[in-house]
Formats: sequence, C-alpha cells, structure tokens
Amino acid sequence: MEKLVIVFIFLVLTGVLIGRIKSAKTKRRRQLIDNYRFPLKITQQLSEKYPHLTQAQVNQVIEGLREYFHICNMAGKNFVSMPSQAVDQAWHEFILFTKQYELFCSKALGHFLHHTPAEAMRSPTQAQSGIKRAWLLACKREGISTLSPKMLPILFSLDFNLAIPDGFRYDLNCLLAKGTSNVYCATHIGCGSGCGSGCTGGGHNDGSHSDSGFGCSSSGCSGGCGGGD
Repeated sequence: MEKLVIVFIFLVLTGVLIGRIKSAKTKRRRQLIDNYRFPLKITQQLSEKYPHLTQAQVNQVIEGLREYFHICNMAGKNFVSMPSQAVDQAWHEFILFTKQYELFCSKALGHFLHHTPAEAMRSPTQAQSGIKRAWLLACKREGISTLSPKMLPILFSLDFNLAIPDGFRYDLNCLLAKGTSNVYCATHIGCGSGCGSGCTGGGHNDGSHSDSGFGCSSSGCSGGCGGGD
C-alpha cells in the first residue's frame, strides 16, 4: 500500500512538472512572436505590392502576420488556412529570408511552417476545416464569440479594410454574402447567429480537431454552414 502511495505521489508530481514545463514553453513562444522584429524588407515589398497603402496600413499587415503565427502556435501542427491575401503576401516575403524564417519557426512554433496559398471558403456559405480552425482560434484570441460574433477578427477583416485587390471579404450579414460575388458569410464558418438552434459549439478550443467547436443539424442551418472538407 505504501509503495502505491509513493508511486501515485510520484506520478502526480511528474504531471505537475510536465505541465509547468509546457506552460513555460508556451509562454516563451508567445512572447517571442509578440516581440519578433520582422525584416524591414518585408514592409518595403508590401509597399511596392500595394502602393495605395500608407505606412501605418502596411504595419497592420505585418501585425496580421504576427497574429497568424499566434493562431498557428495555438493549433500545434494542425493545418490553419490563411484567410488574408495581404498577410499571405507578407508571409511569402518572410519565407524568402530562408535561414531567418527557419530559425523563427523552430523557436516560435517548434516546427517548420510550410507556406500554403491564401484560402477562401469554398462558397459563400461553405467552409473547409482549415478556415474553420483559423476562425475559431482568431476569435478565441480576440475574445469574439464564434457562434454569434459582433465583429470580425483581424485576419478576416484586413483585406476589405485595406481595399486589397482580389482580397477576401467576409461579412457578418449572410444575406449580403449570398447576394454578392467574392463575399463570404463569416457567421457560417462557425455556425453563427444565422444558423439558429441547430448548431452546437462544443469541441476542442485549441483547434486540435478538424471540426472543433462546430456542428449543425440538417435542419438548423440554411445554406449548409460548416460544410468541412
């Protein structure tokens, strides 16, 4: 009996120690992303790509890139779609600094983050899992309800706010999204207020599951929200 107690105490202490180590690592990575100084060349390239942007607006794109790395850090190795064309351009420019980017990924994310093109929803009301995860984690970071949002997260509003050519536009008004080309219904990503009582908001909050936090009954959502892959 005494041996069992000792083993139990050992396991508890080991679990606490592992938890503290993971927590410290997460905090270090978050601080690194917050304080990281991206190469100045990225802002110069963005200004050339989008000459209509002011320096302050270019800085918003850089902060959008920082935000994207934060949600990728939260997602672990799960795929997170890039919902902004402007931020995607900044990401692409950063990758060109090969060694610097590789070192950043290693320290800030714990693994190399491969670039994938910016991705919109499949249709105004159908979102694949990568976009769902981006929406869930972006909303979580900014304290926005995923089911009944009153505003858009930074990554989902940036292209429209900065008038990015061919940028992605998300709108909380699903009727507007359905009637306008290249406008996507943001509330349908997470089965928002337009879905009624047929939607559930369970699942994992860390984005570790492809459908985390999303679910619709066959009758509860008009337009087939939360379609997944």
